[in-house]
Amino acid sequence: MSTATDNAIHDVVLAQSNDSENRLIAFLRDAAGQLTELGRYPTGGSGDGVTNLASQGSVAMTGNGRFALVTNAASGDLSVFSVGTDGMTLVQTVATGSAPKSVAEHDGLVYVLDTGDPSVTGLRIDGSTVVPVAGSTRMLDAGSDPAQVGFSPDGRTLIVTERATNAIVTFPVDDSGRLGKPTALASSGQTPYGFAVTPAGVLVVTEAFGAQPGKAAASSYLIDASGVTPVSRSVGNGRSAICWAVVTGDGRFAYATNFADGAVSRYAIEDDGSLDLRDAAAGISVEGSRGLRDIDLTSDGRFLYAIDTGAQQVYGWSVGEDGSLAAIGSWGGLPATVAGLVAG
Repeated sequence: MSTATDNAIHDVVLAQSNDSENRLIAFLRDAAGQLTELGRYPTGGSGDGVTNLASQGSVAMTGNGRFALVTNAASGDLSVFSVGTDGMTLVQTVATGSAPKSVAEHDGLVYVLDTGDPSVTGLRIDGSTVVPVAGSTRMLDAGSDPAQVGFSPDGRTLIVTERATNAIVTFPVDDSGRLGKPTALASSGQTPYGFAVTPAGVLVVTEAFGAQPGKAAASSYLIDASGVTPVSRSVGNGRSAICWAVVTGDGRFAYATNFADGAVSRYAIEDDGSLDLRDAAAGISVEGSRGLRDIDLTSDGRFLYAIDTGAQQVYGWSVGEDGSLAAIGSWGGLPATVAGLVAG
C-alpha cells in the first residue's frame, strides 16, 4: 500500500458507483466549492447494482486524508485507495463479509458493517498494509437490518444503528481494537438510520419512521464512559424519509437529508446536546422528488454536498456562519446506483 503524505489530495468529494463493476468516483473541489470530475477508478469489486444502497457510510476517508475506503456490497470486500496528486490508486482489497455496506475509521482502526450476515469486523491500517484484527468479528441480531457503523470521538466506543429492531447498539473498544460486550438502547423513534457524532460526544441519529410521509425526525444522545443517554427525543421536521446525517466540526449544527422530498434539514445542537429544528428545508435539490441521500461537509465546514440518485447529480451548498445554506451548483452524469459520499 502506498503511504502518500505530501502528495495527498485533501480537497476532494468521493462517491461509489455501486454497480457490477464498482468504481470510486472522485471530484476535485476548488476554493469556491465548485467540483470537477477527476476520474472513476475500479475498486476491483462489485456493488449490488441496486439504486439507493441501504446504508450510510459506504465510502469513507481516513482521518489523515491518506486513504479512501470503499465497500463492495456484492463481492464482499473492502477496497483501499491511496489518495495522491495523480488521483486514486487501488492498493488493496480485503474480504469483510457477504454484504459490506458501511465503513468507519479512527486512528488507523477500521470497522466494516456486514448486512448480509449482520456483523462488524475490525481491520488495522499498519503502515503499508491493511490487516484483520484477530477475534474482532462480532455478530449482530439476525434480521436487525443494520444501517451504519461509526466511532465515538475518542475511538473507545463503536456504534451501530439497527432499523428493524429500532435499536442503537454500542460496543466498548479496547486497546487491541477488539470489542467488548454490546449494549442495546431502544431508539427514541422508529427506524434509526444514519448518524453523526460531534467532537463533544453528542450523537445525532435520523429516524425514518418507516418512510411514513411527514414523520421524519432526529434524536440526540450523549456518549460517555457509562454508555449512551437520550437527550432530545424524535424532533420532527415535517418532511419524509430522513436517513443521512452529518454534523459541523464545531458541533453547532446537524444536517440531514430527507430522501422522499429533496430537502436538507438543519438542526442546532445546544450546549446540553439537545436539538432545535432551525430549518426543515435549509437546502433543496429537487423539491418533492425522491433521491436525496448521502451527505457530507468539508473538513473546514465551508461546503456541504449531497448526492441525489433521482437527479443523478451531486448538489452543493455553501455554509453560512449561522448554519444557513446557499446553493452553489450541481454536477451530473452519475449512475442511478451512485451511493456513499465523503468530502475531504
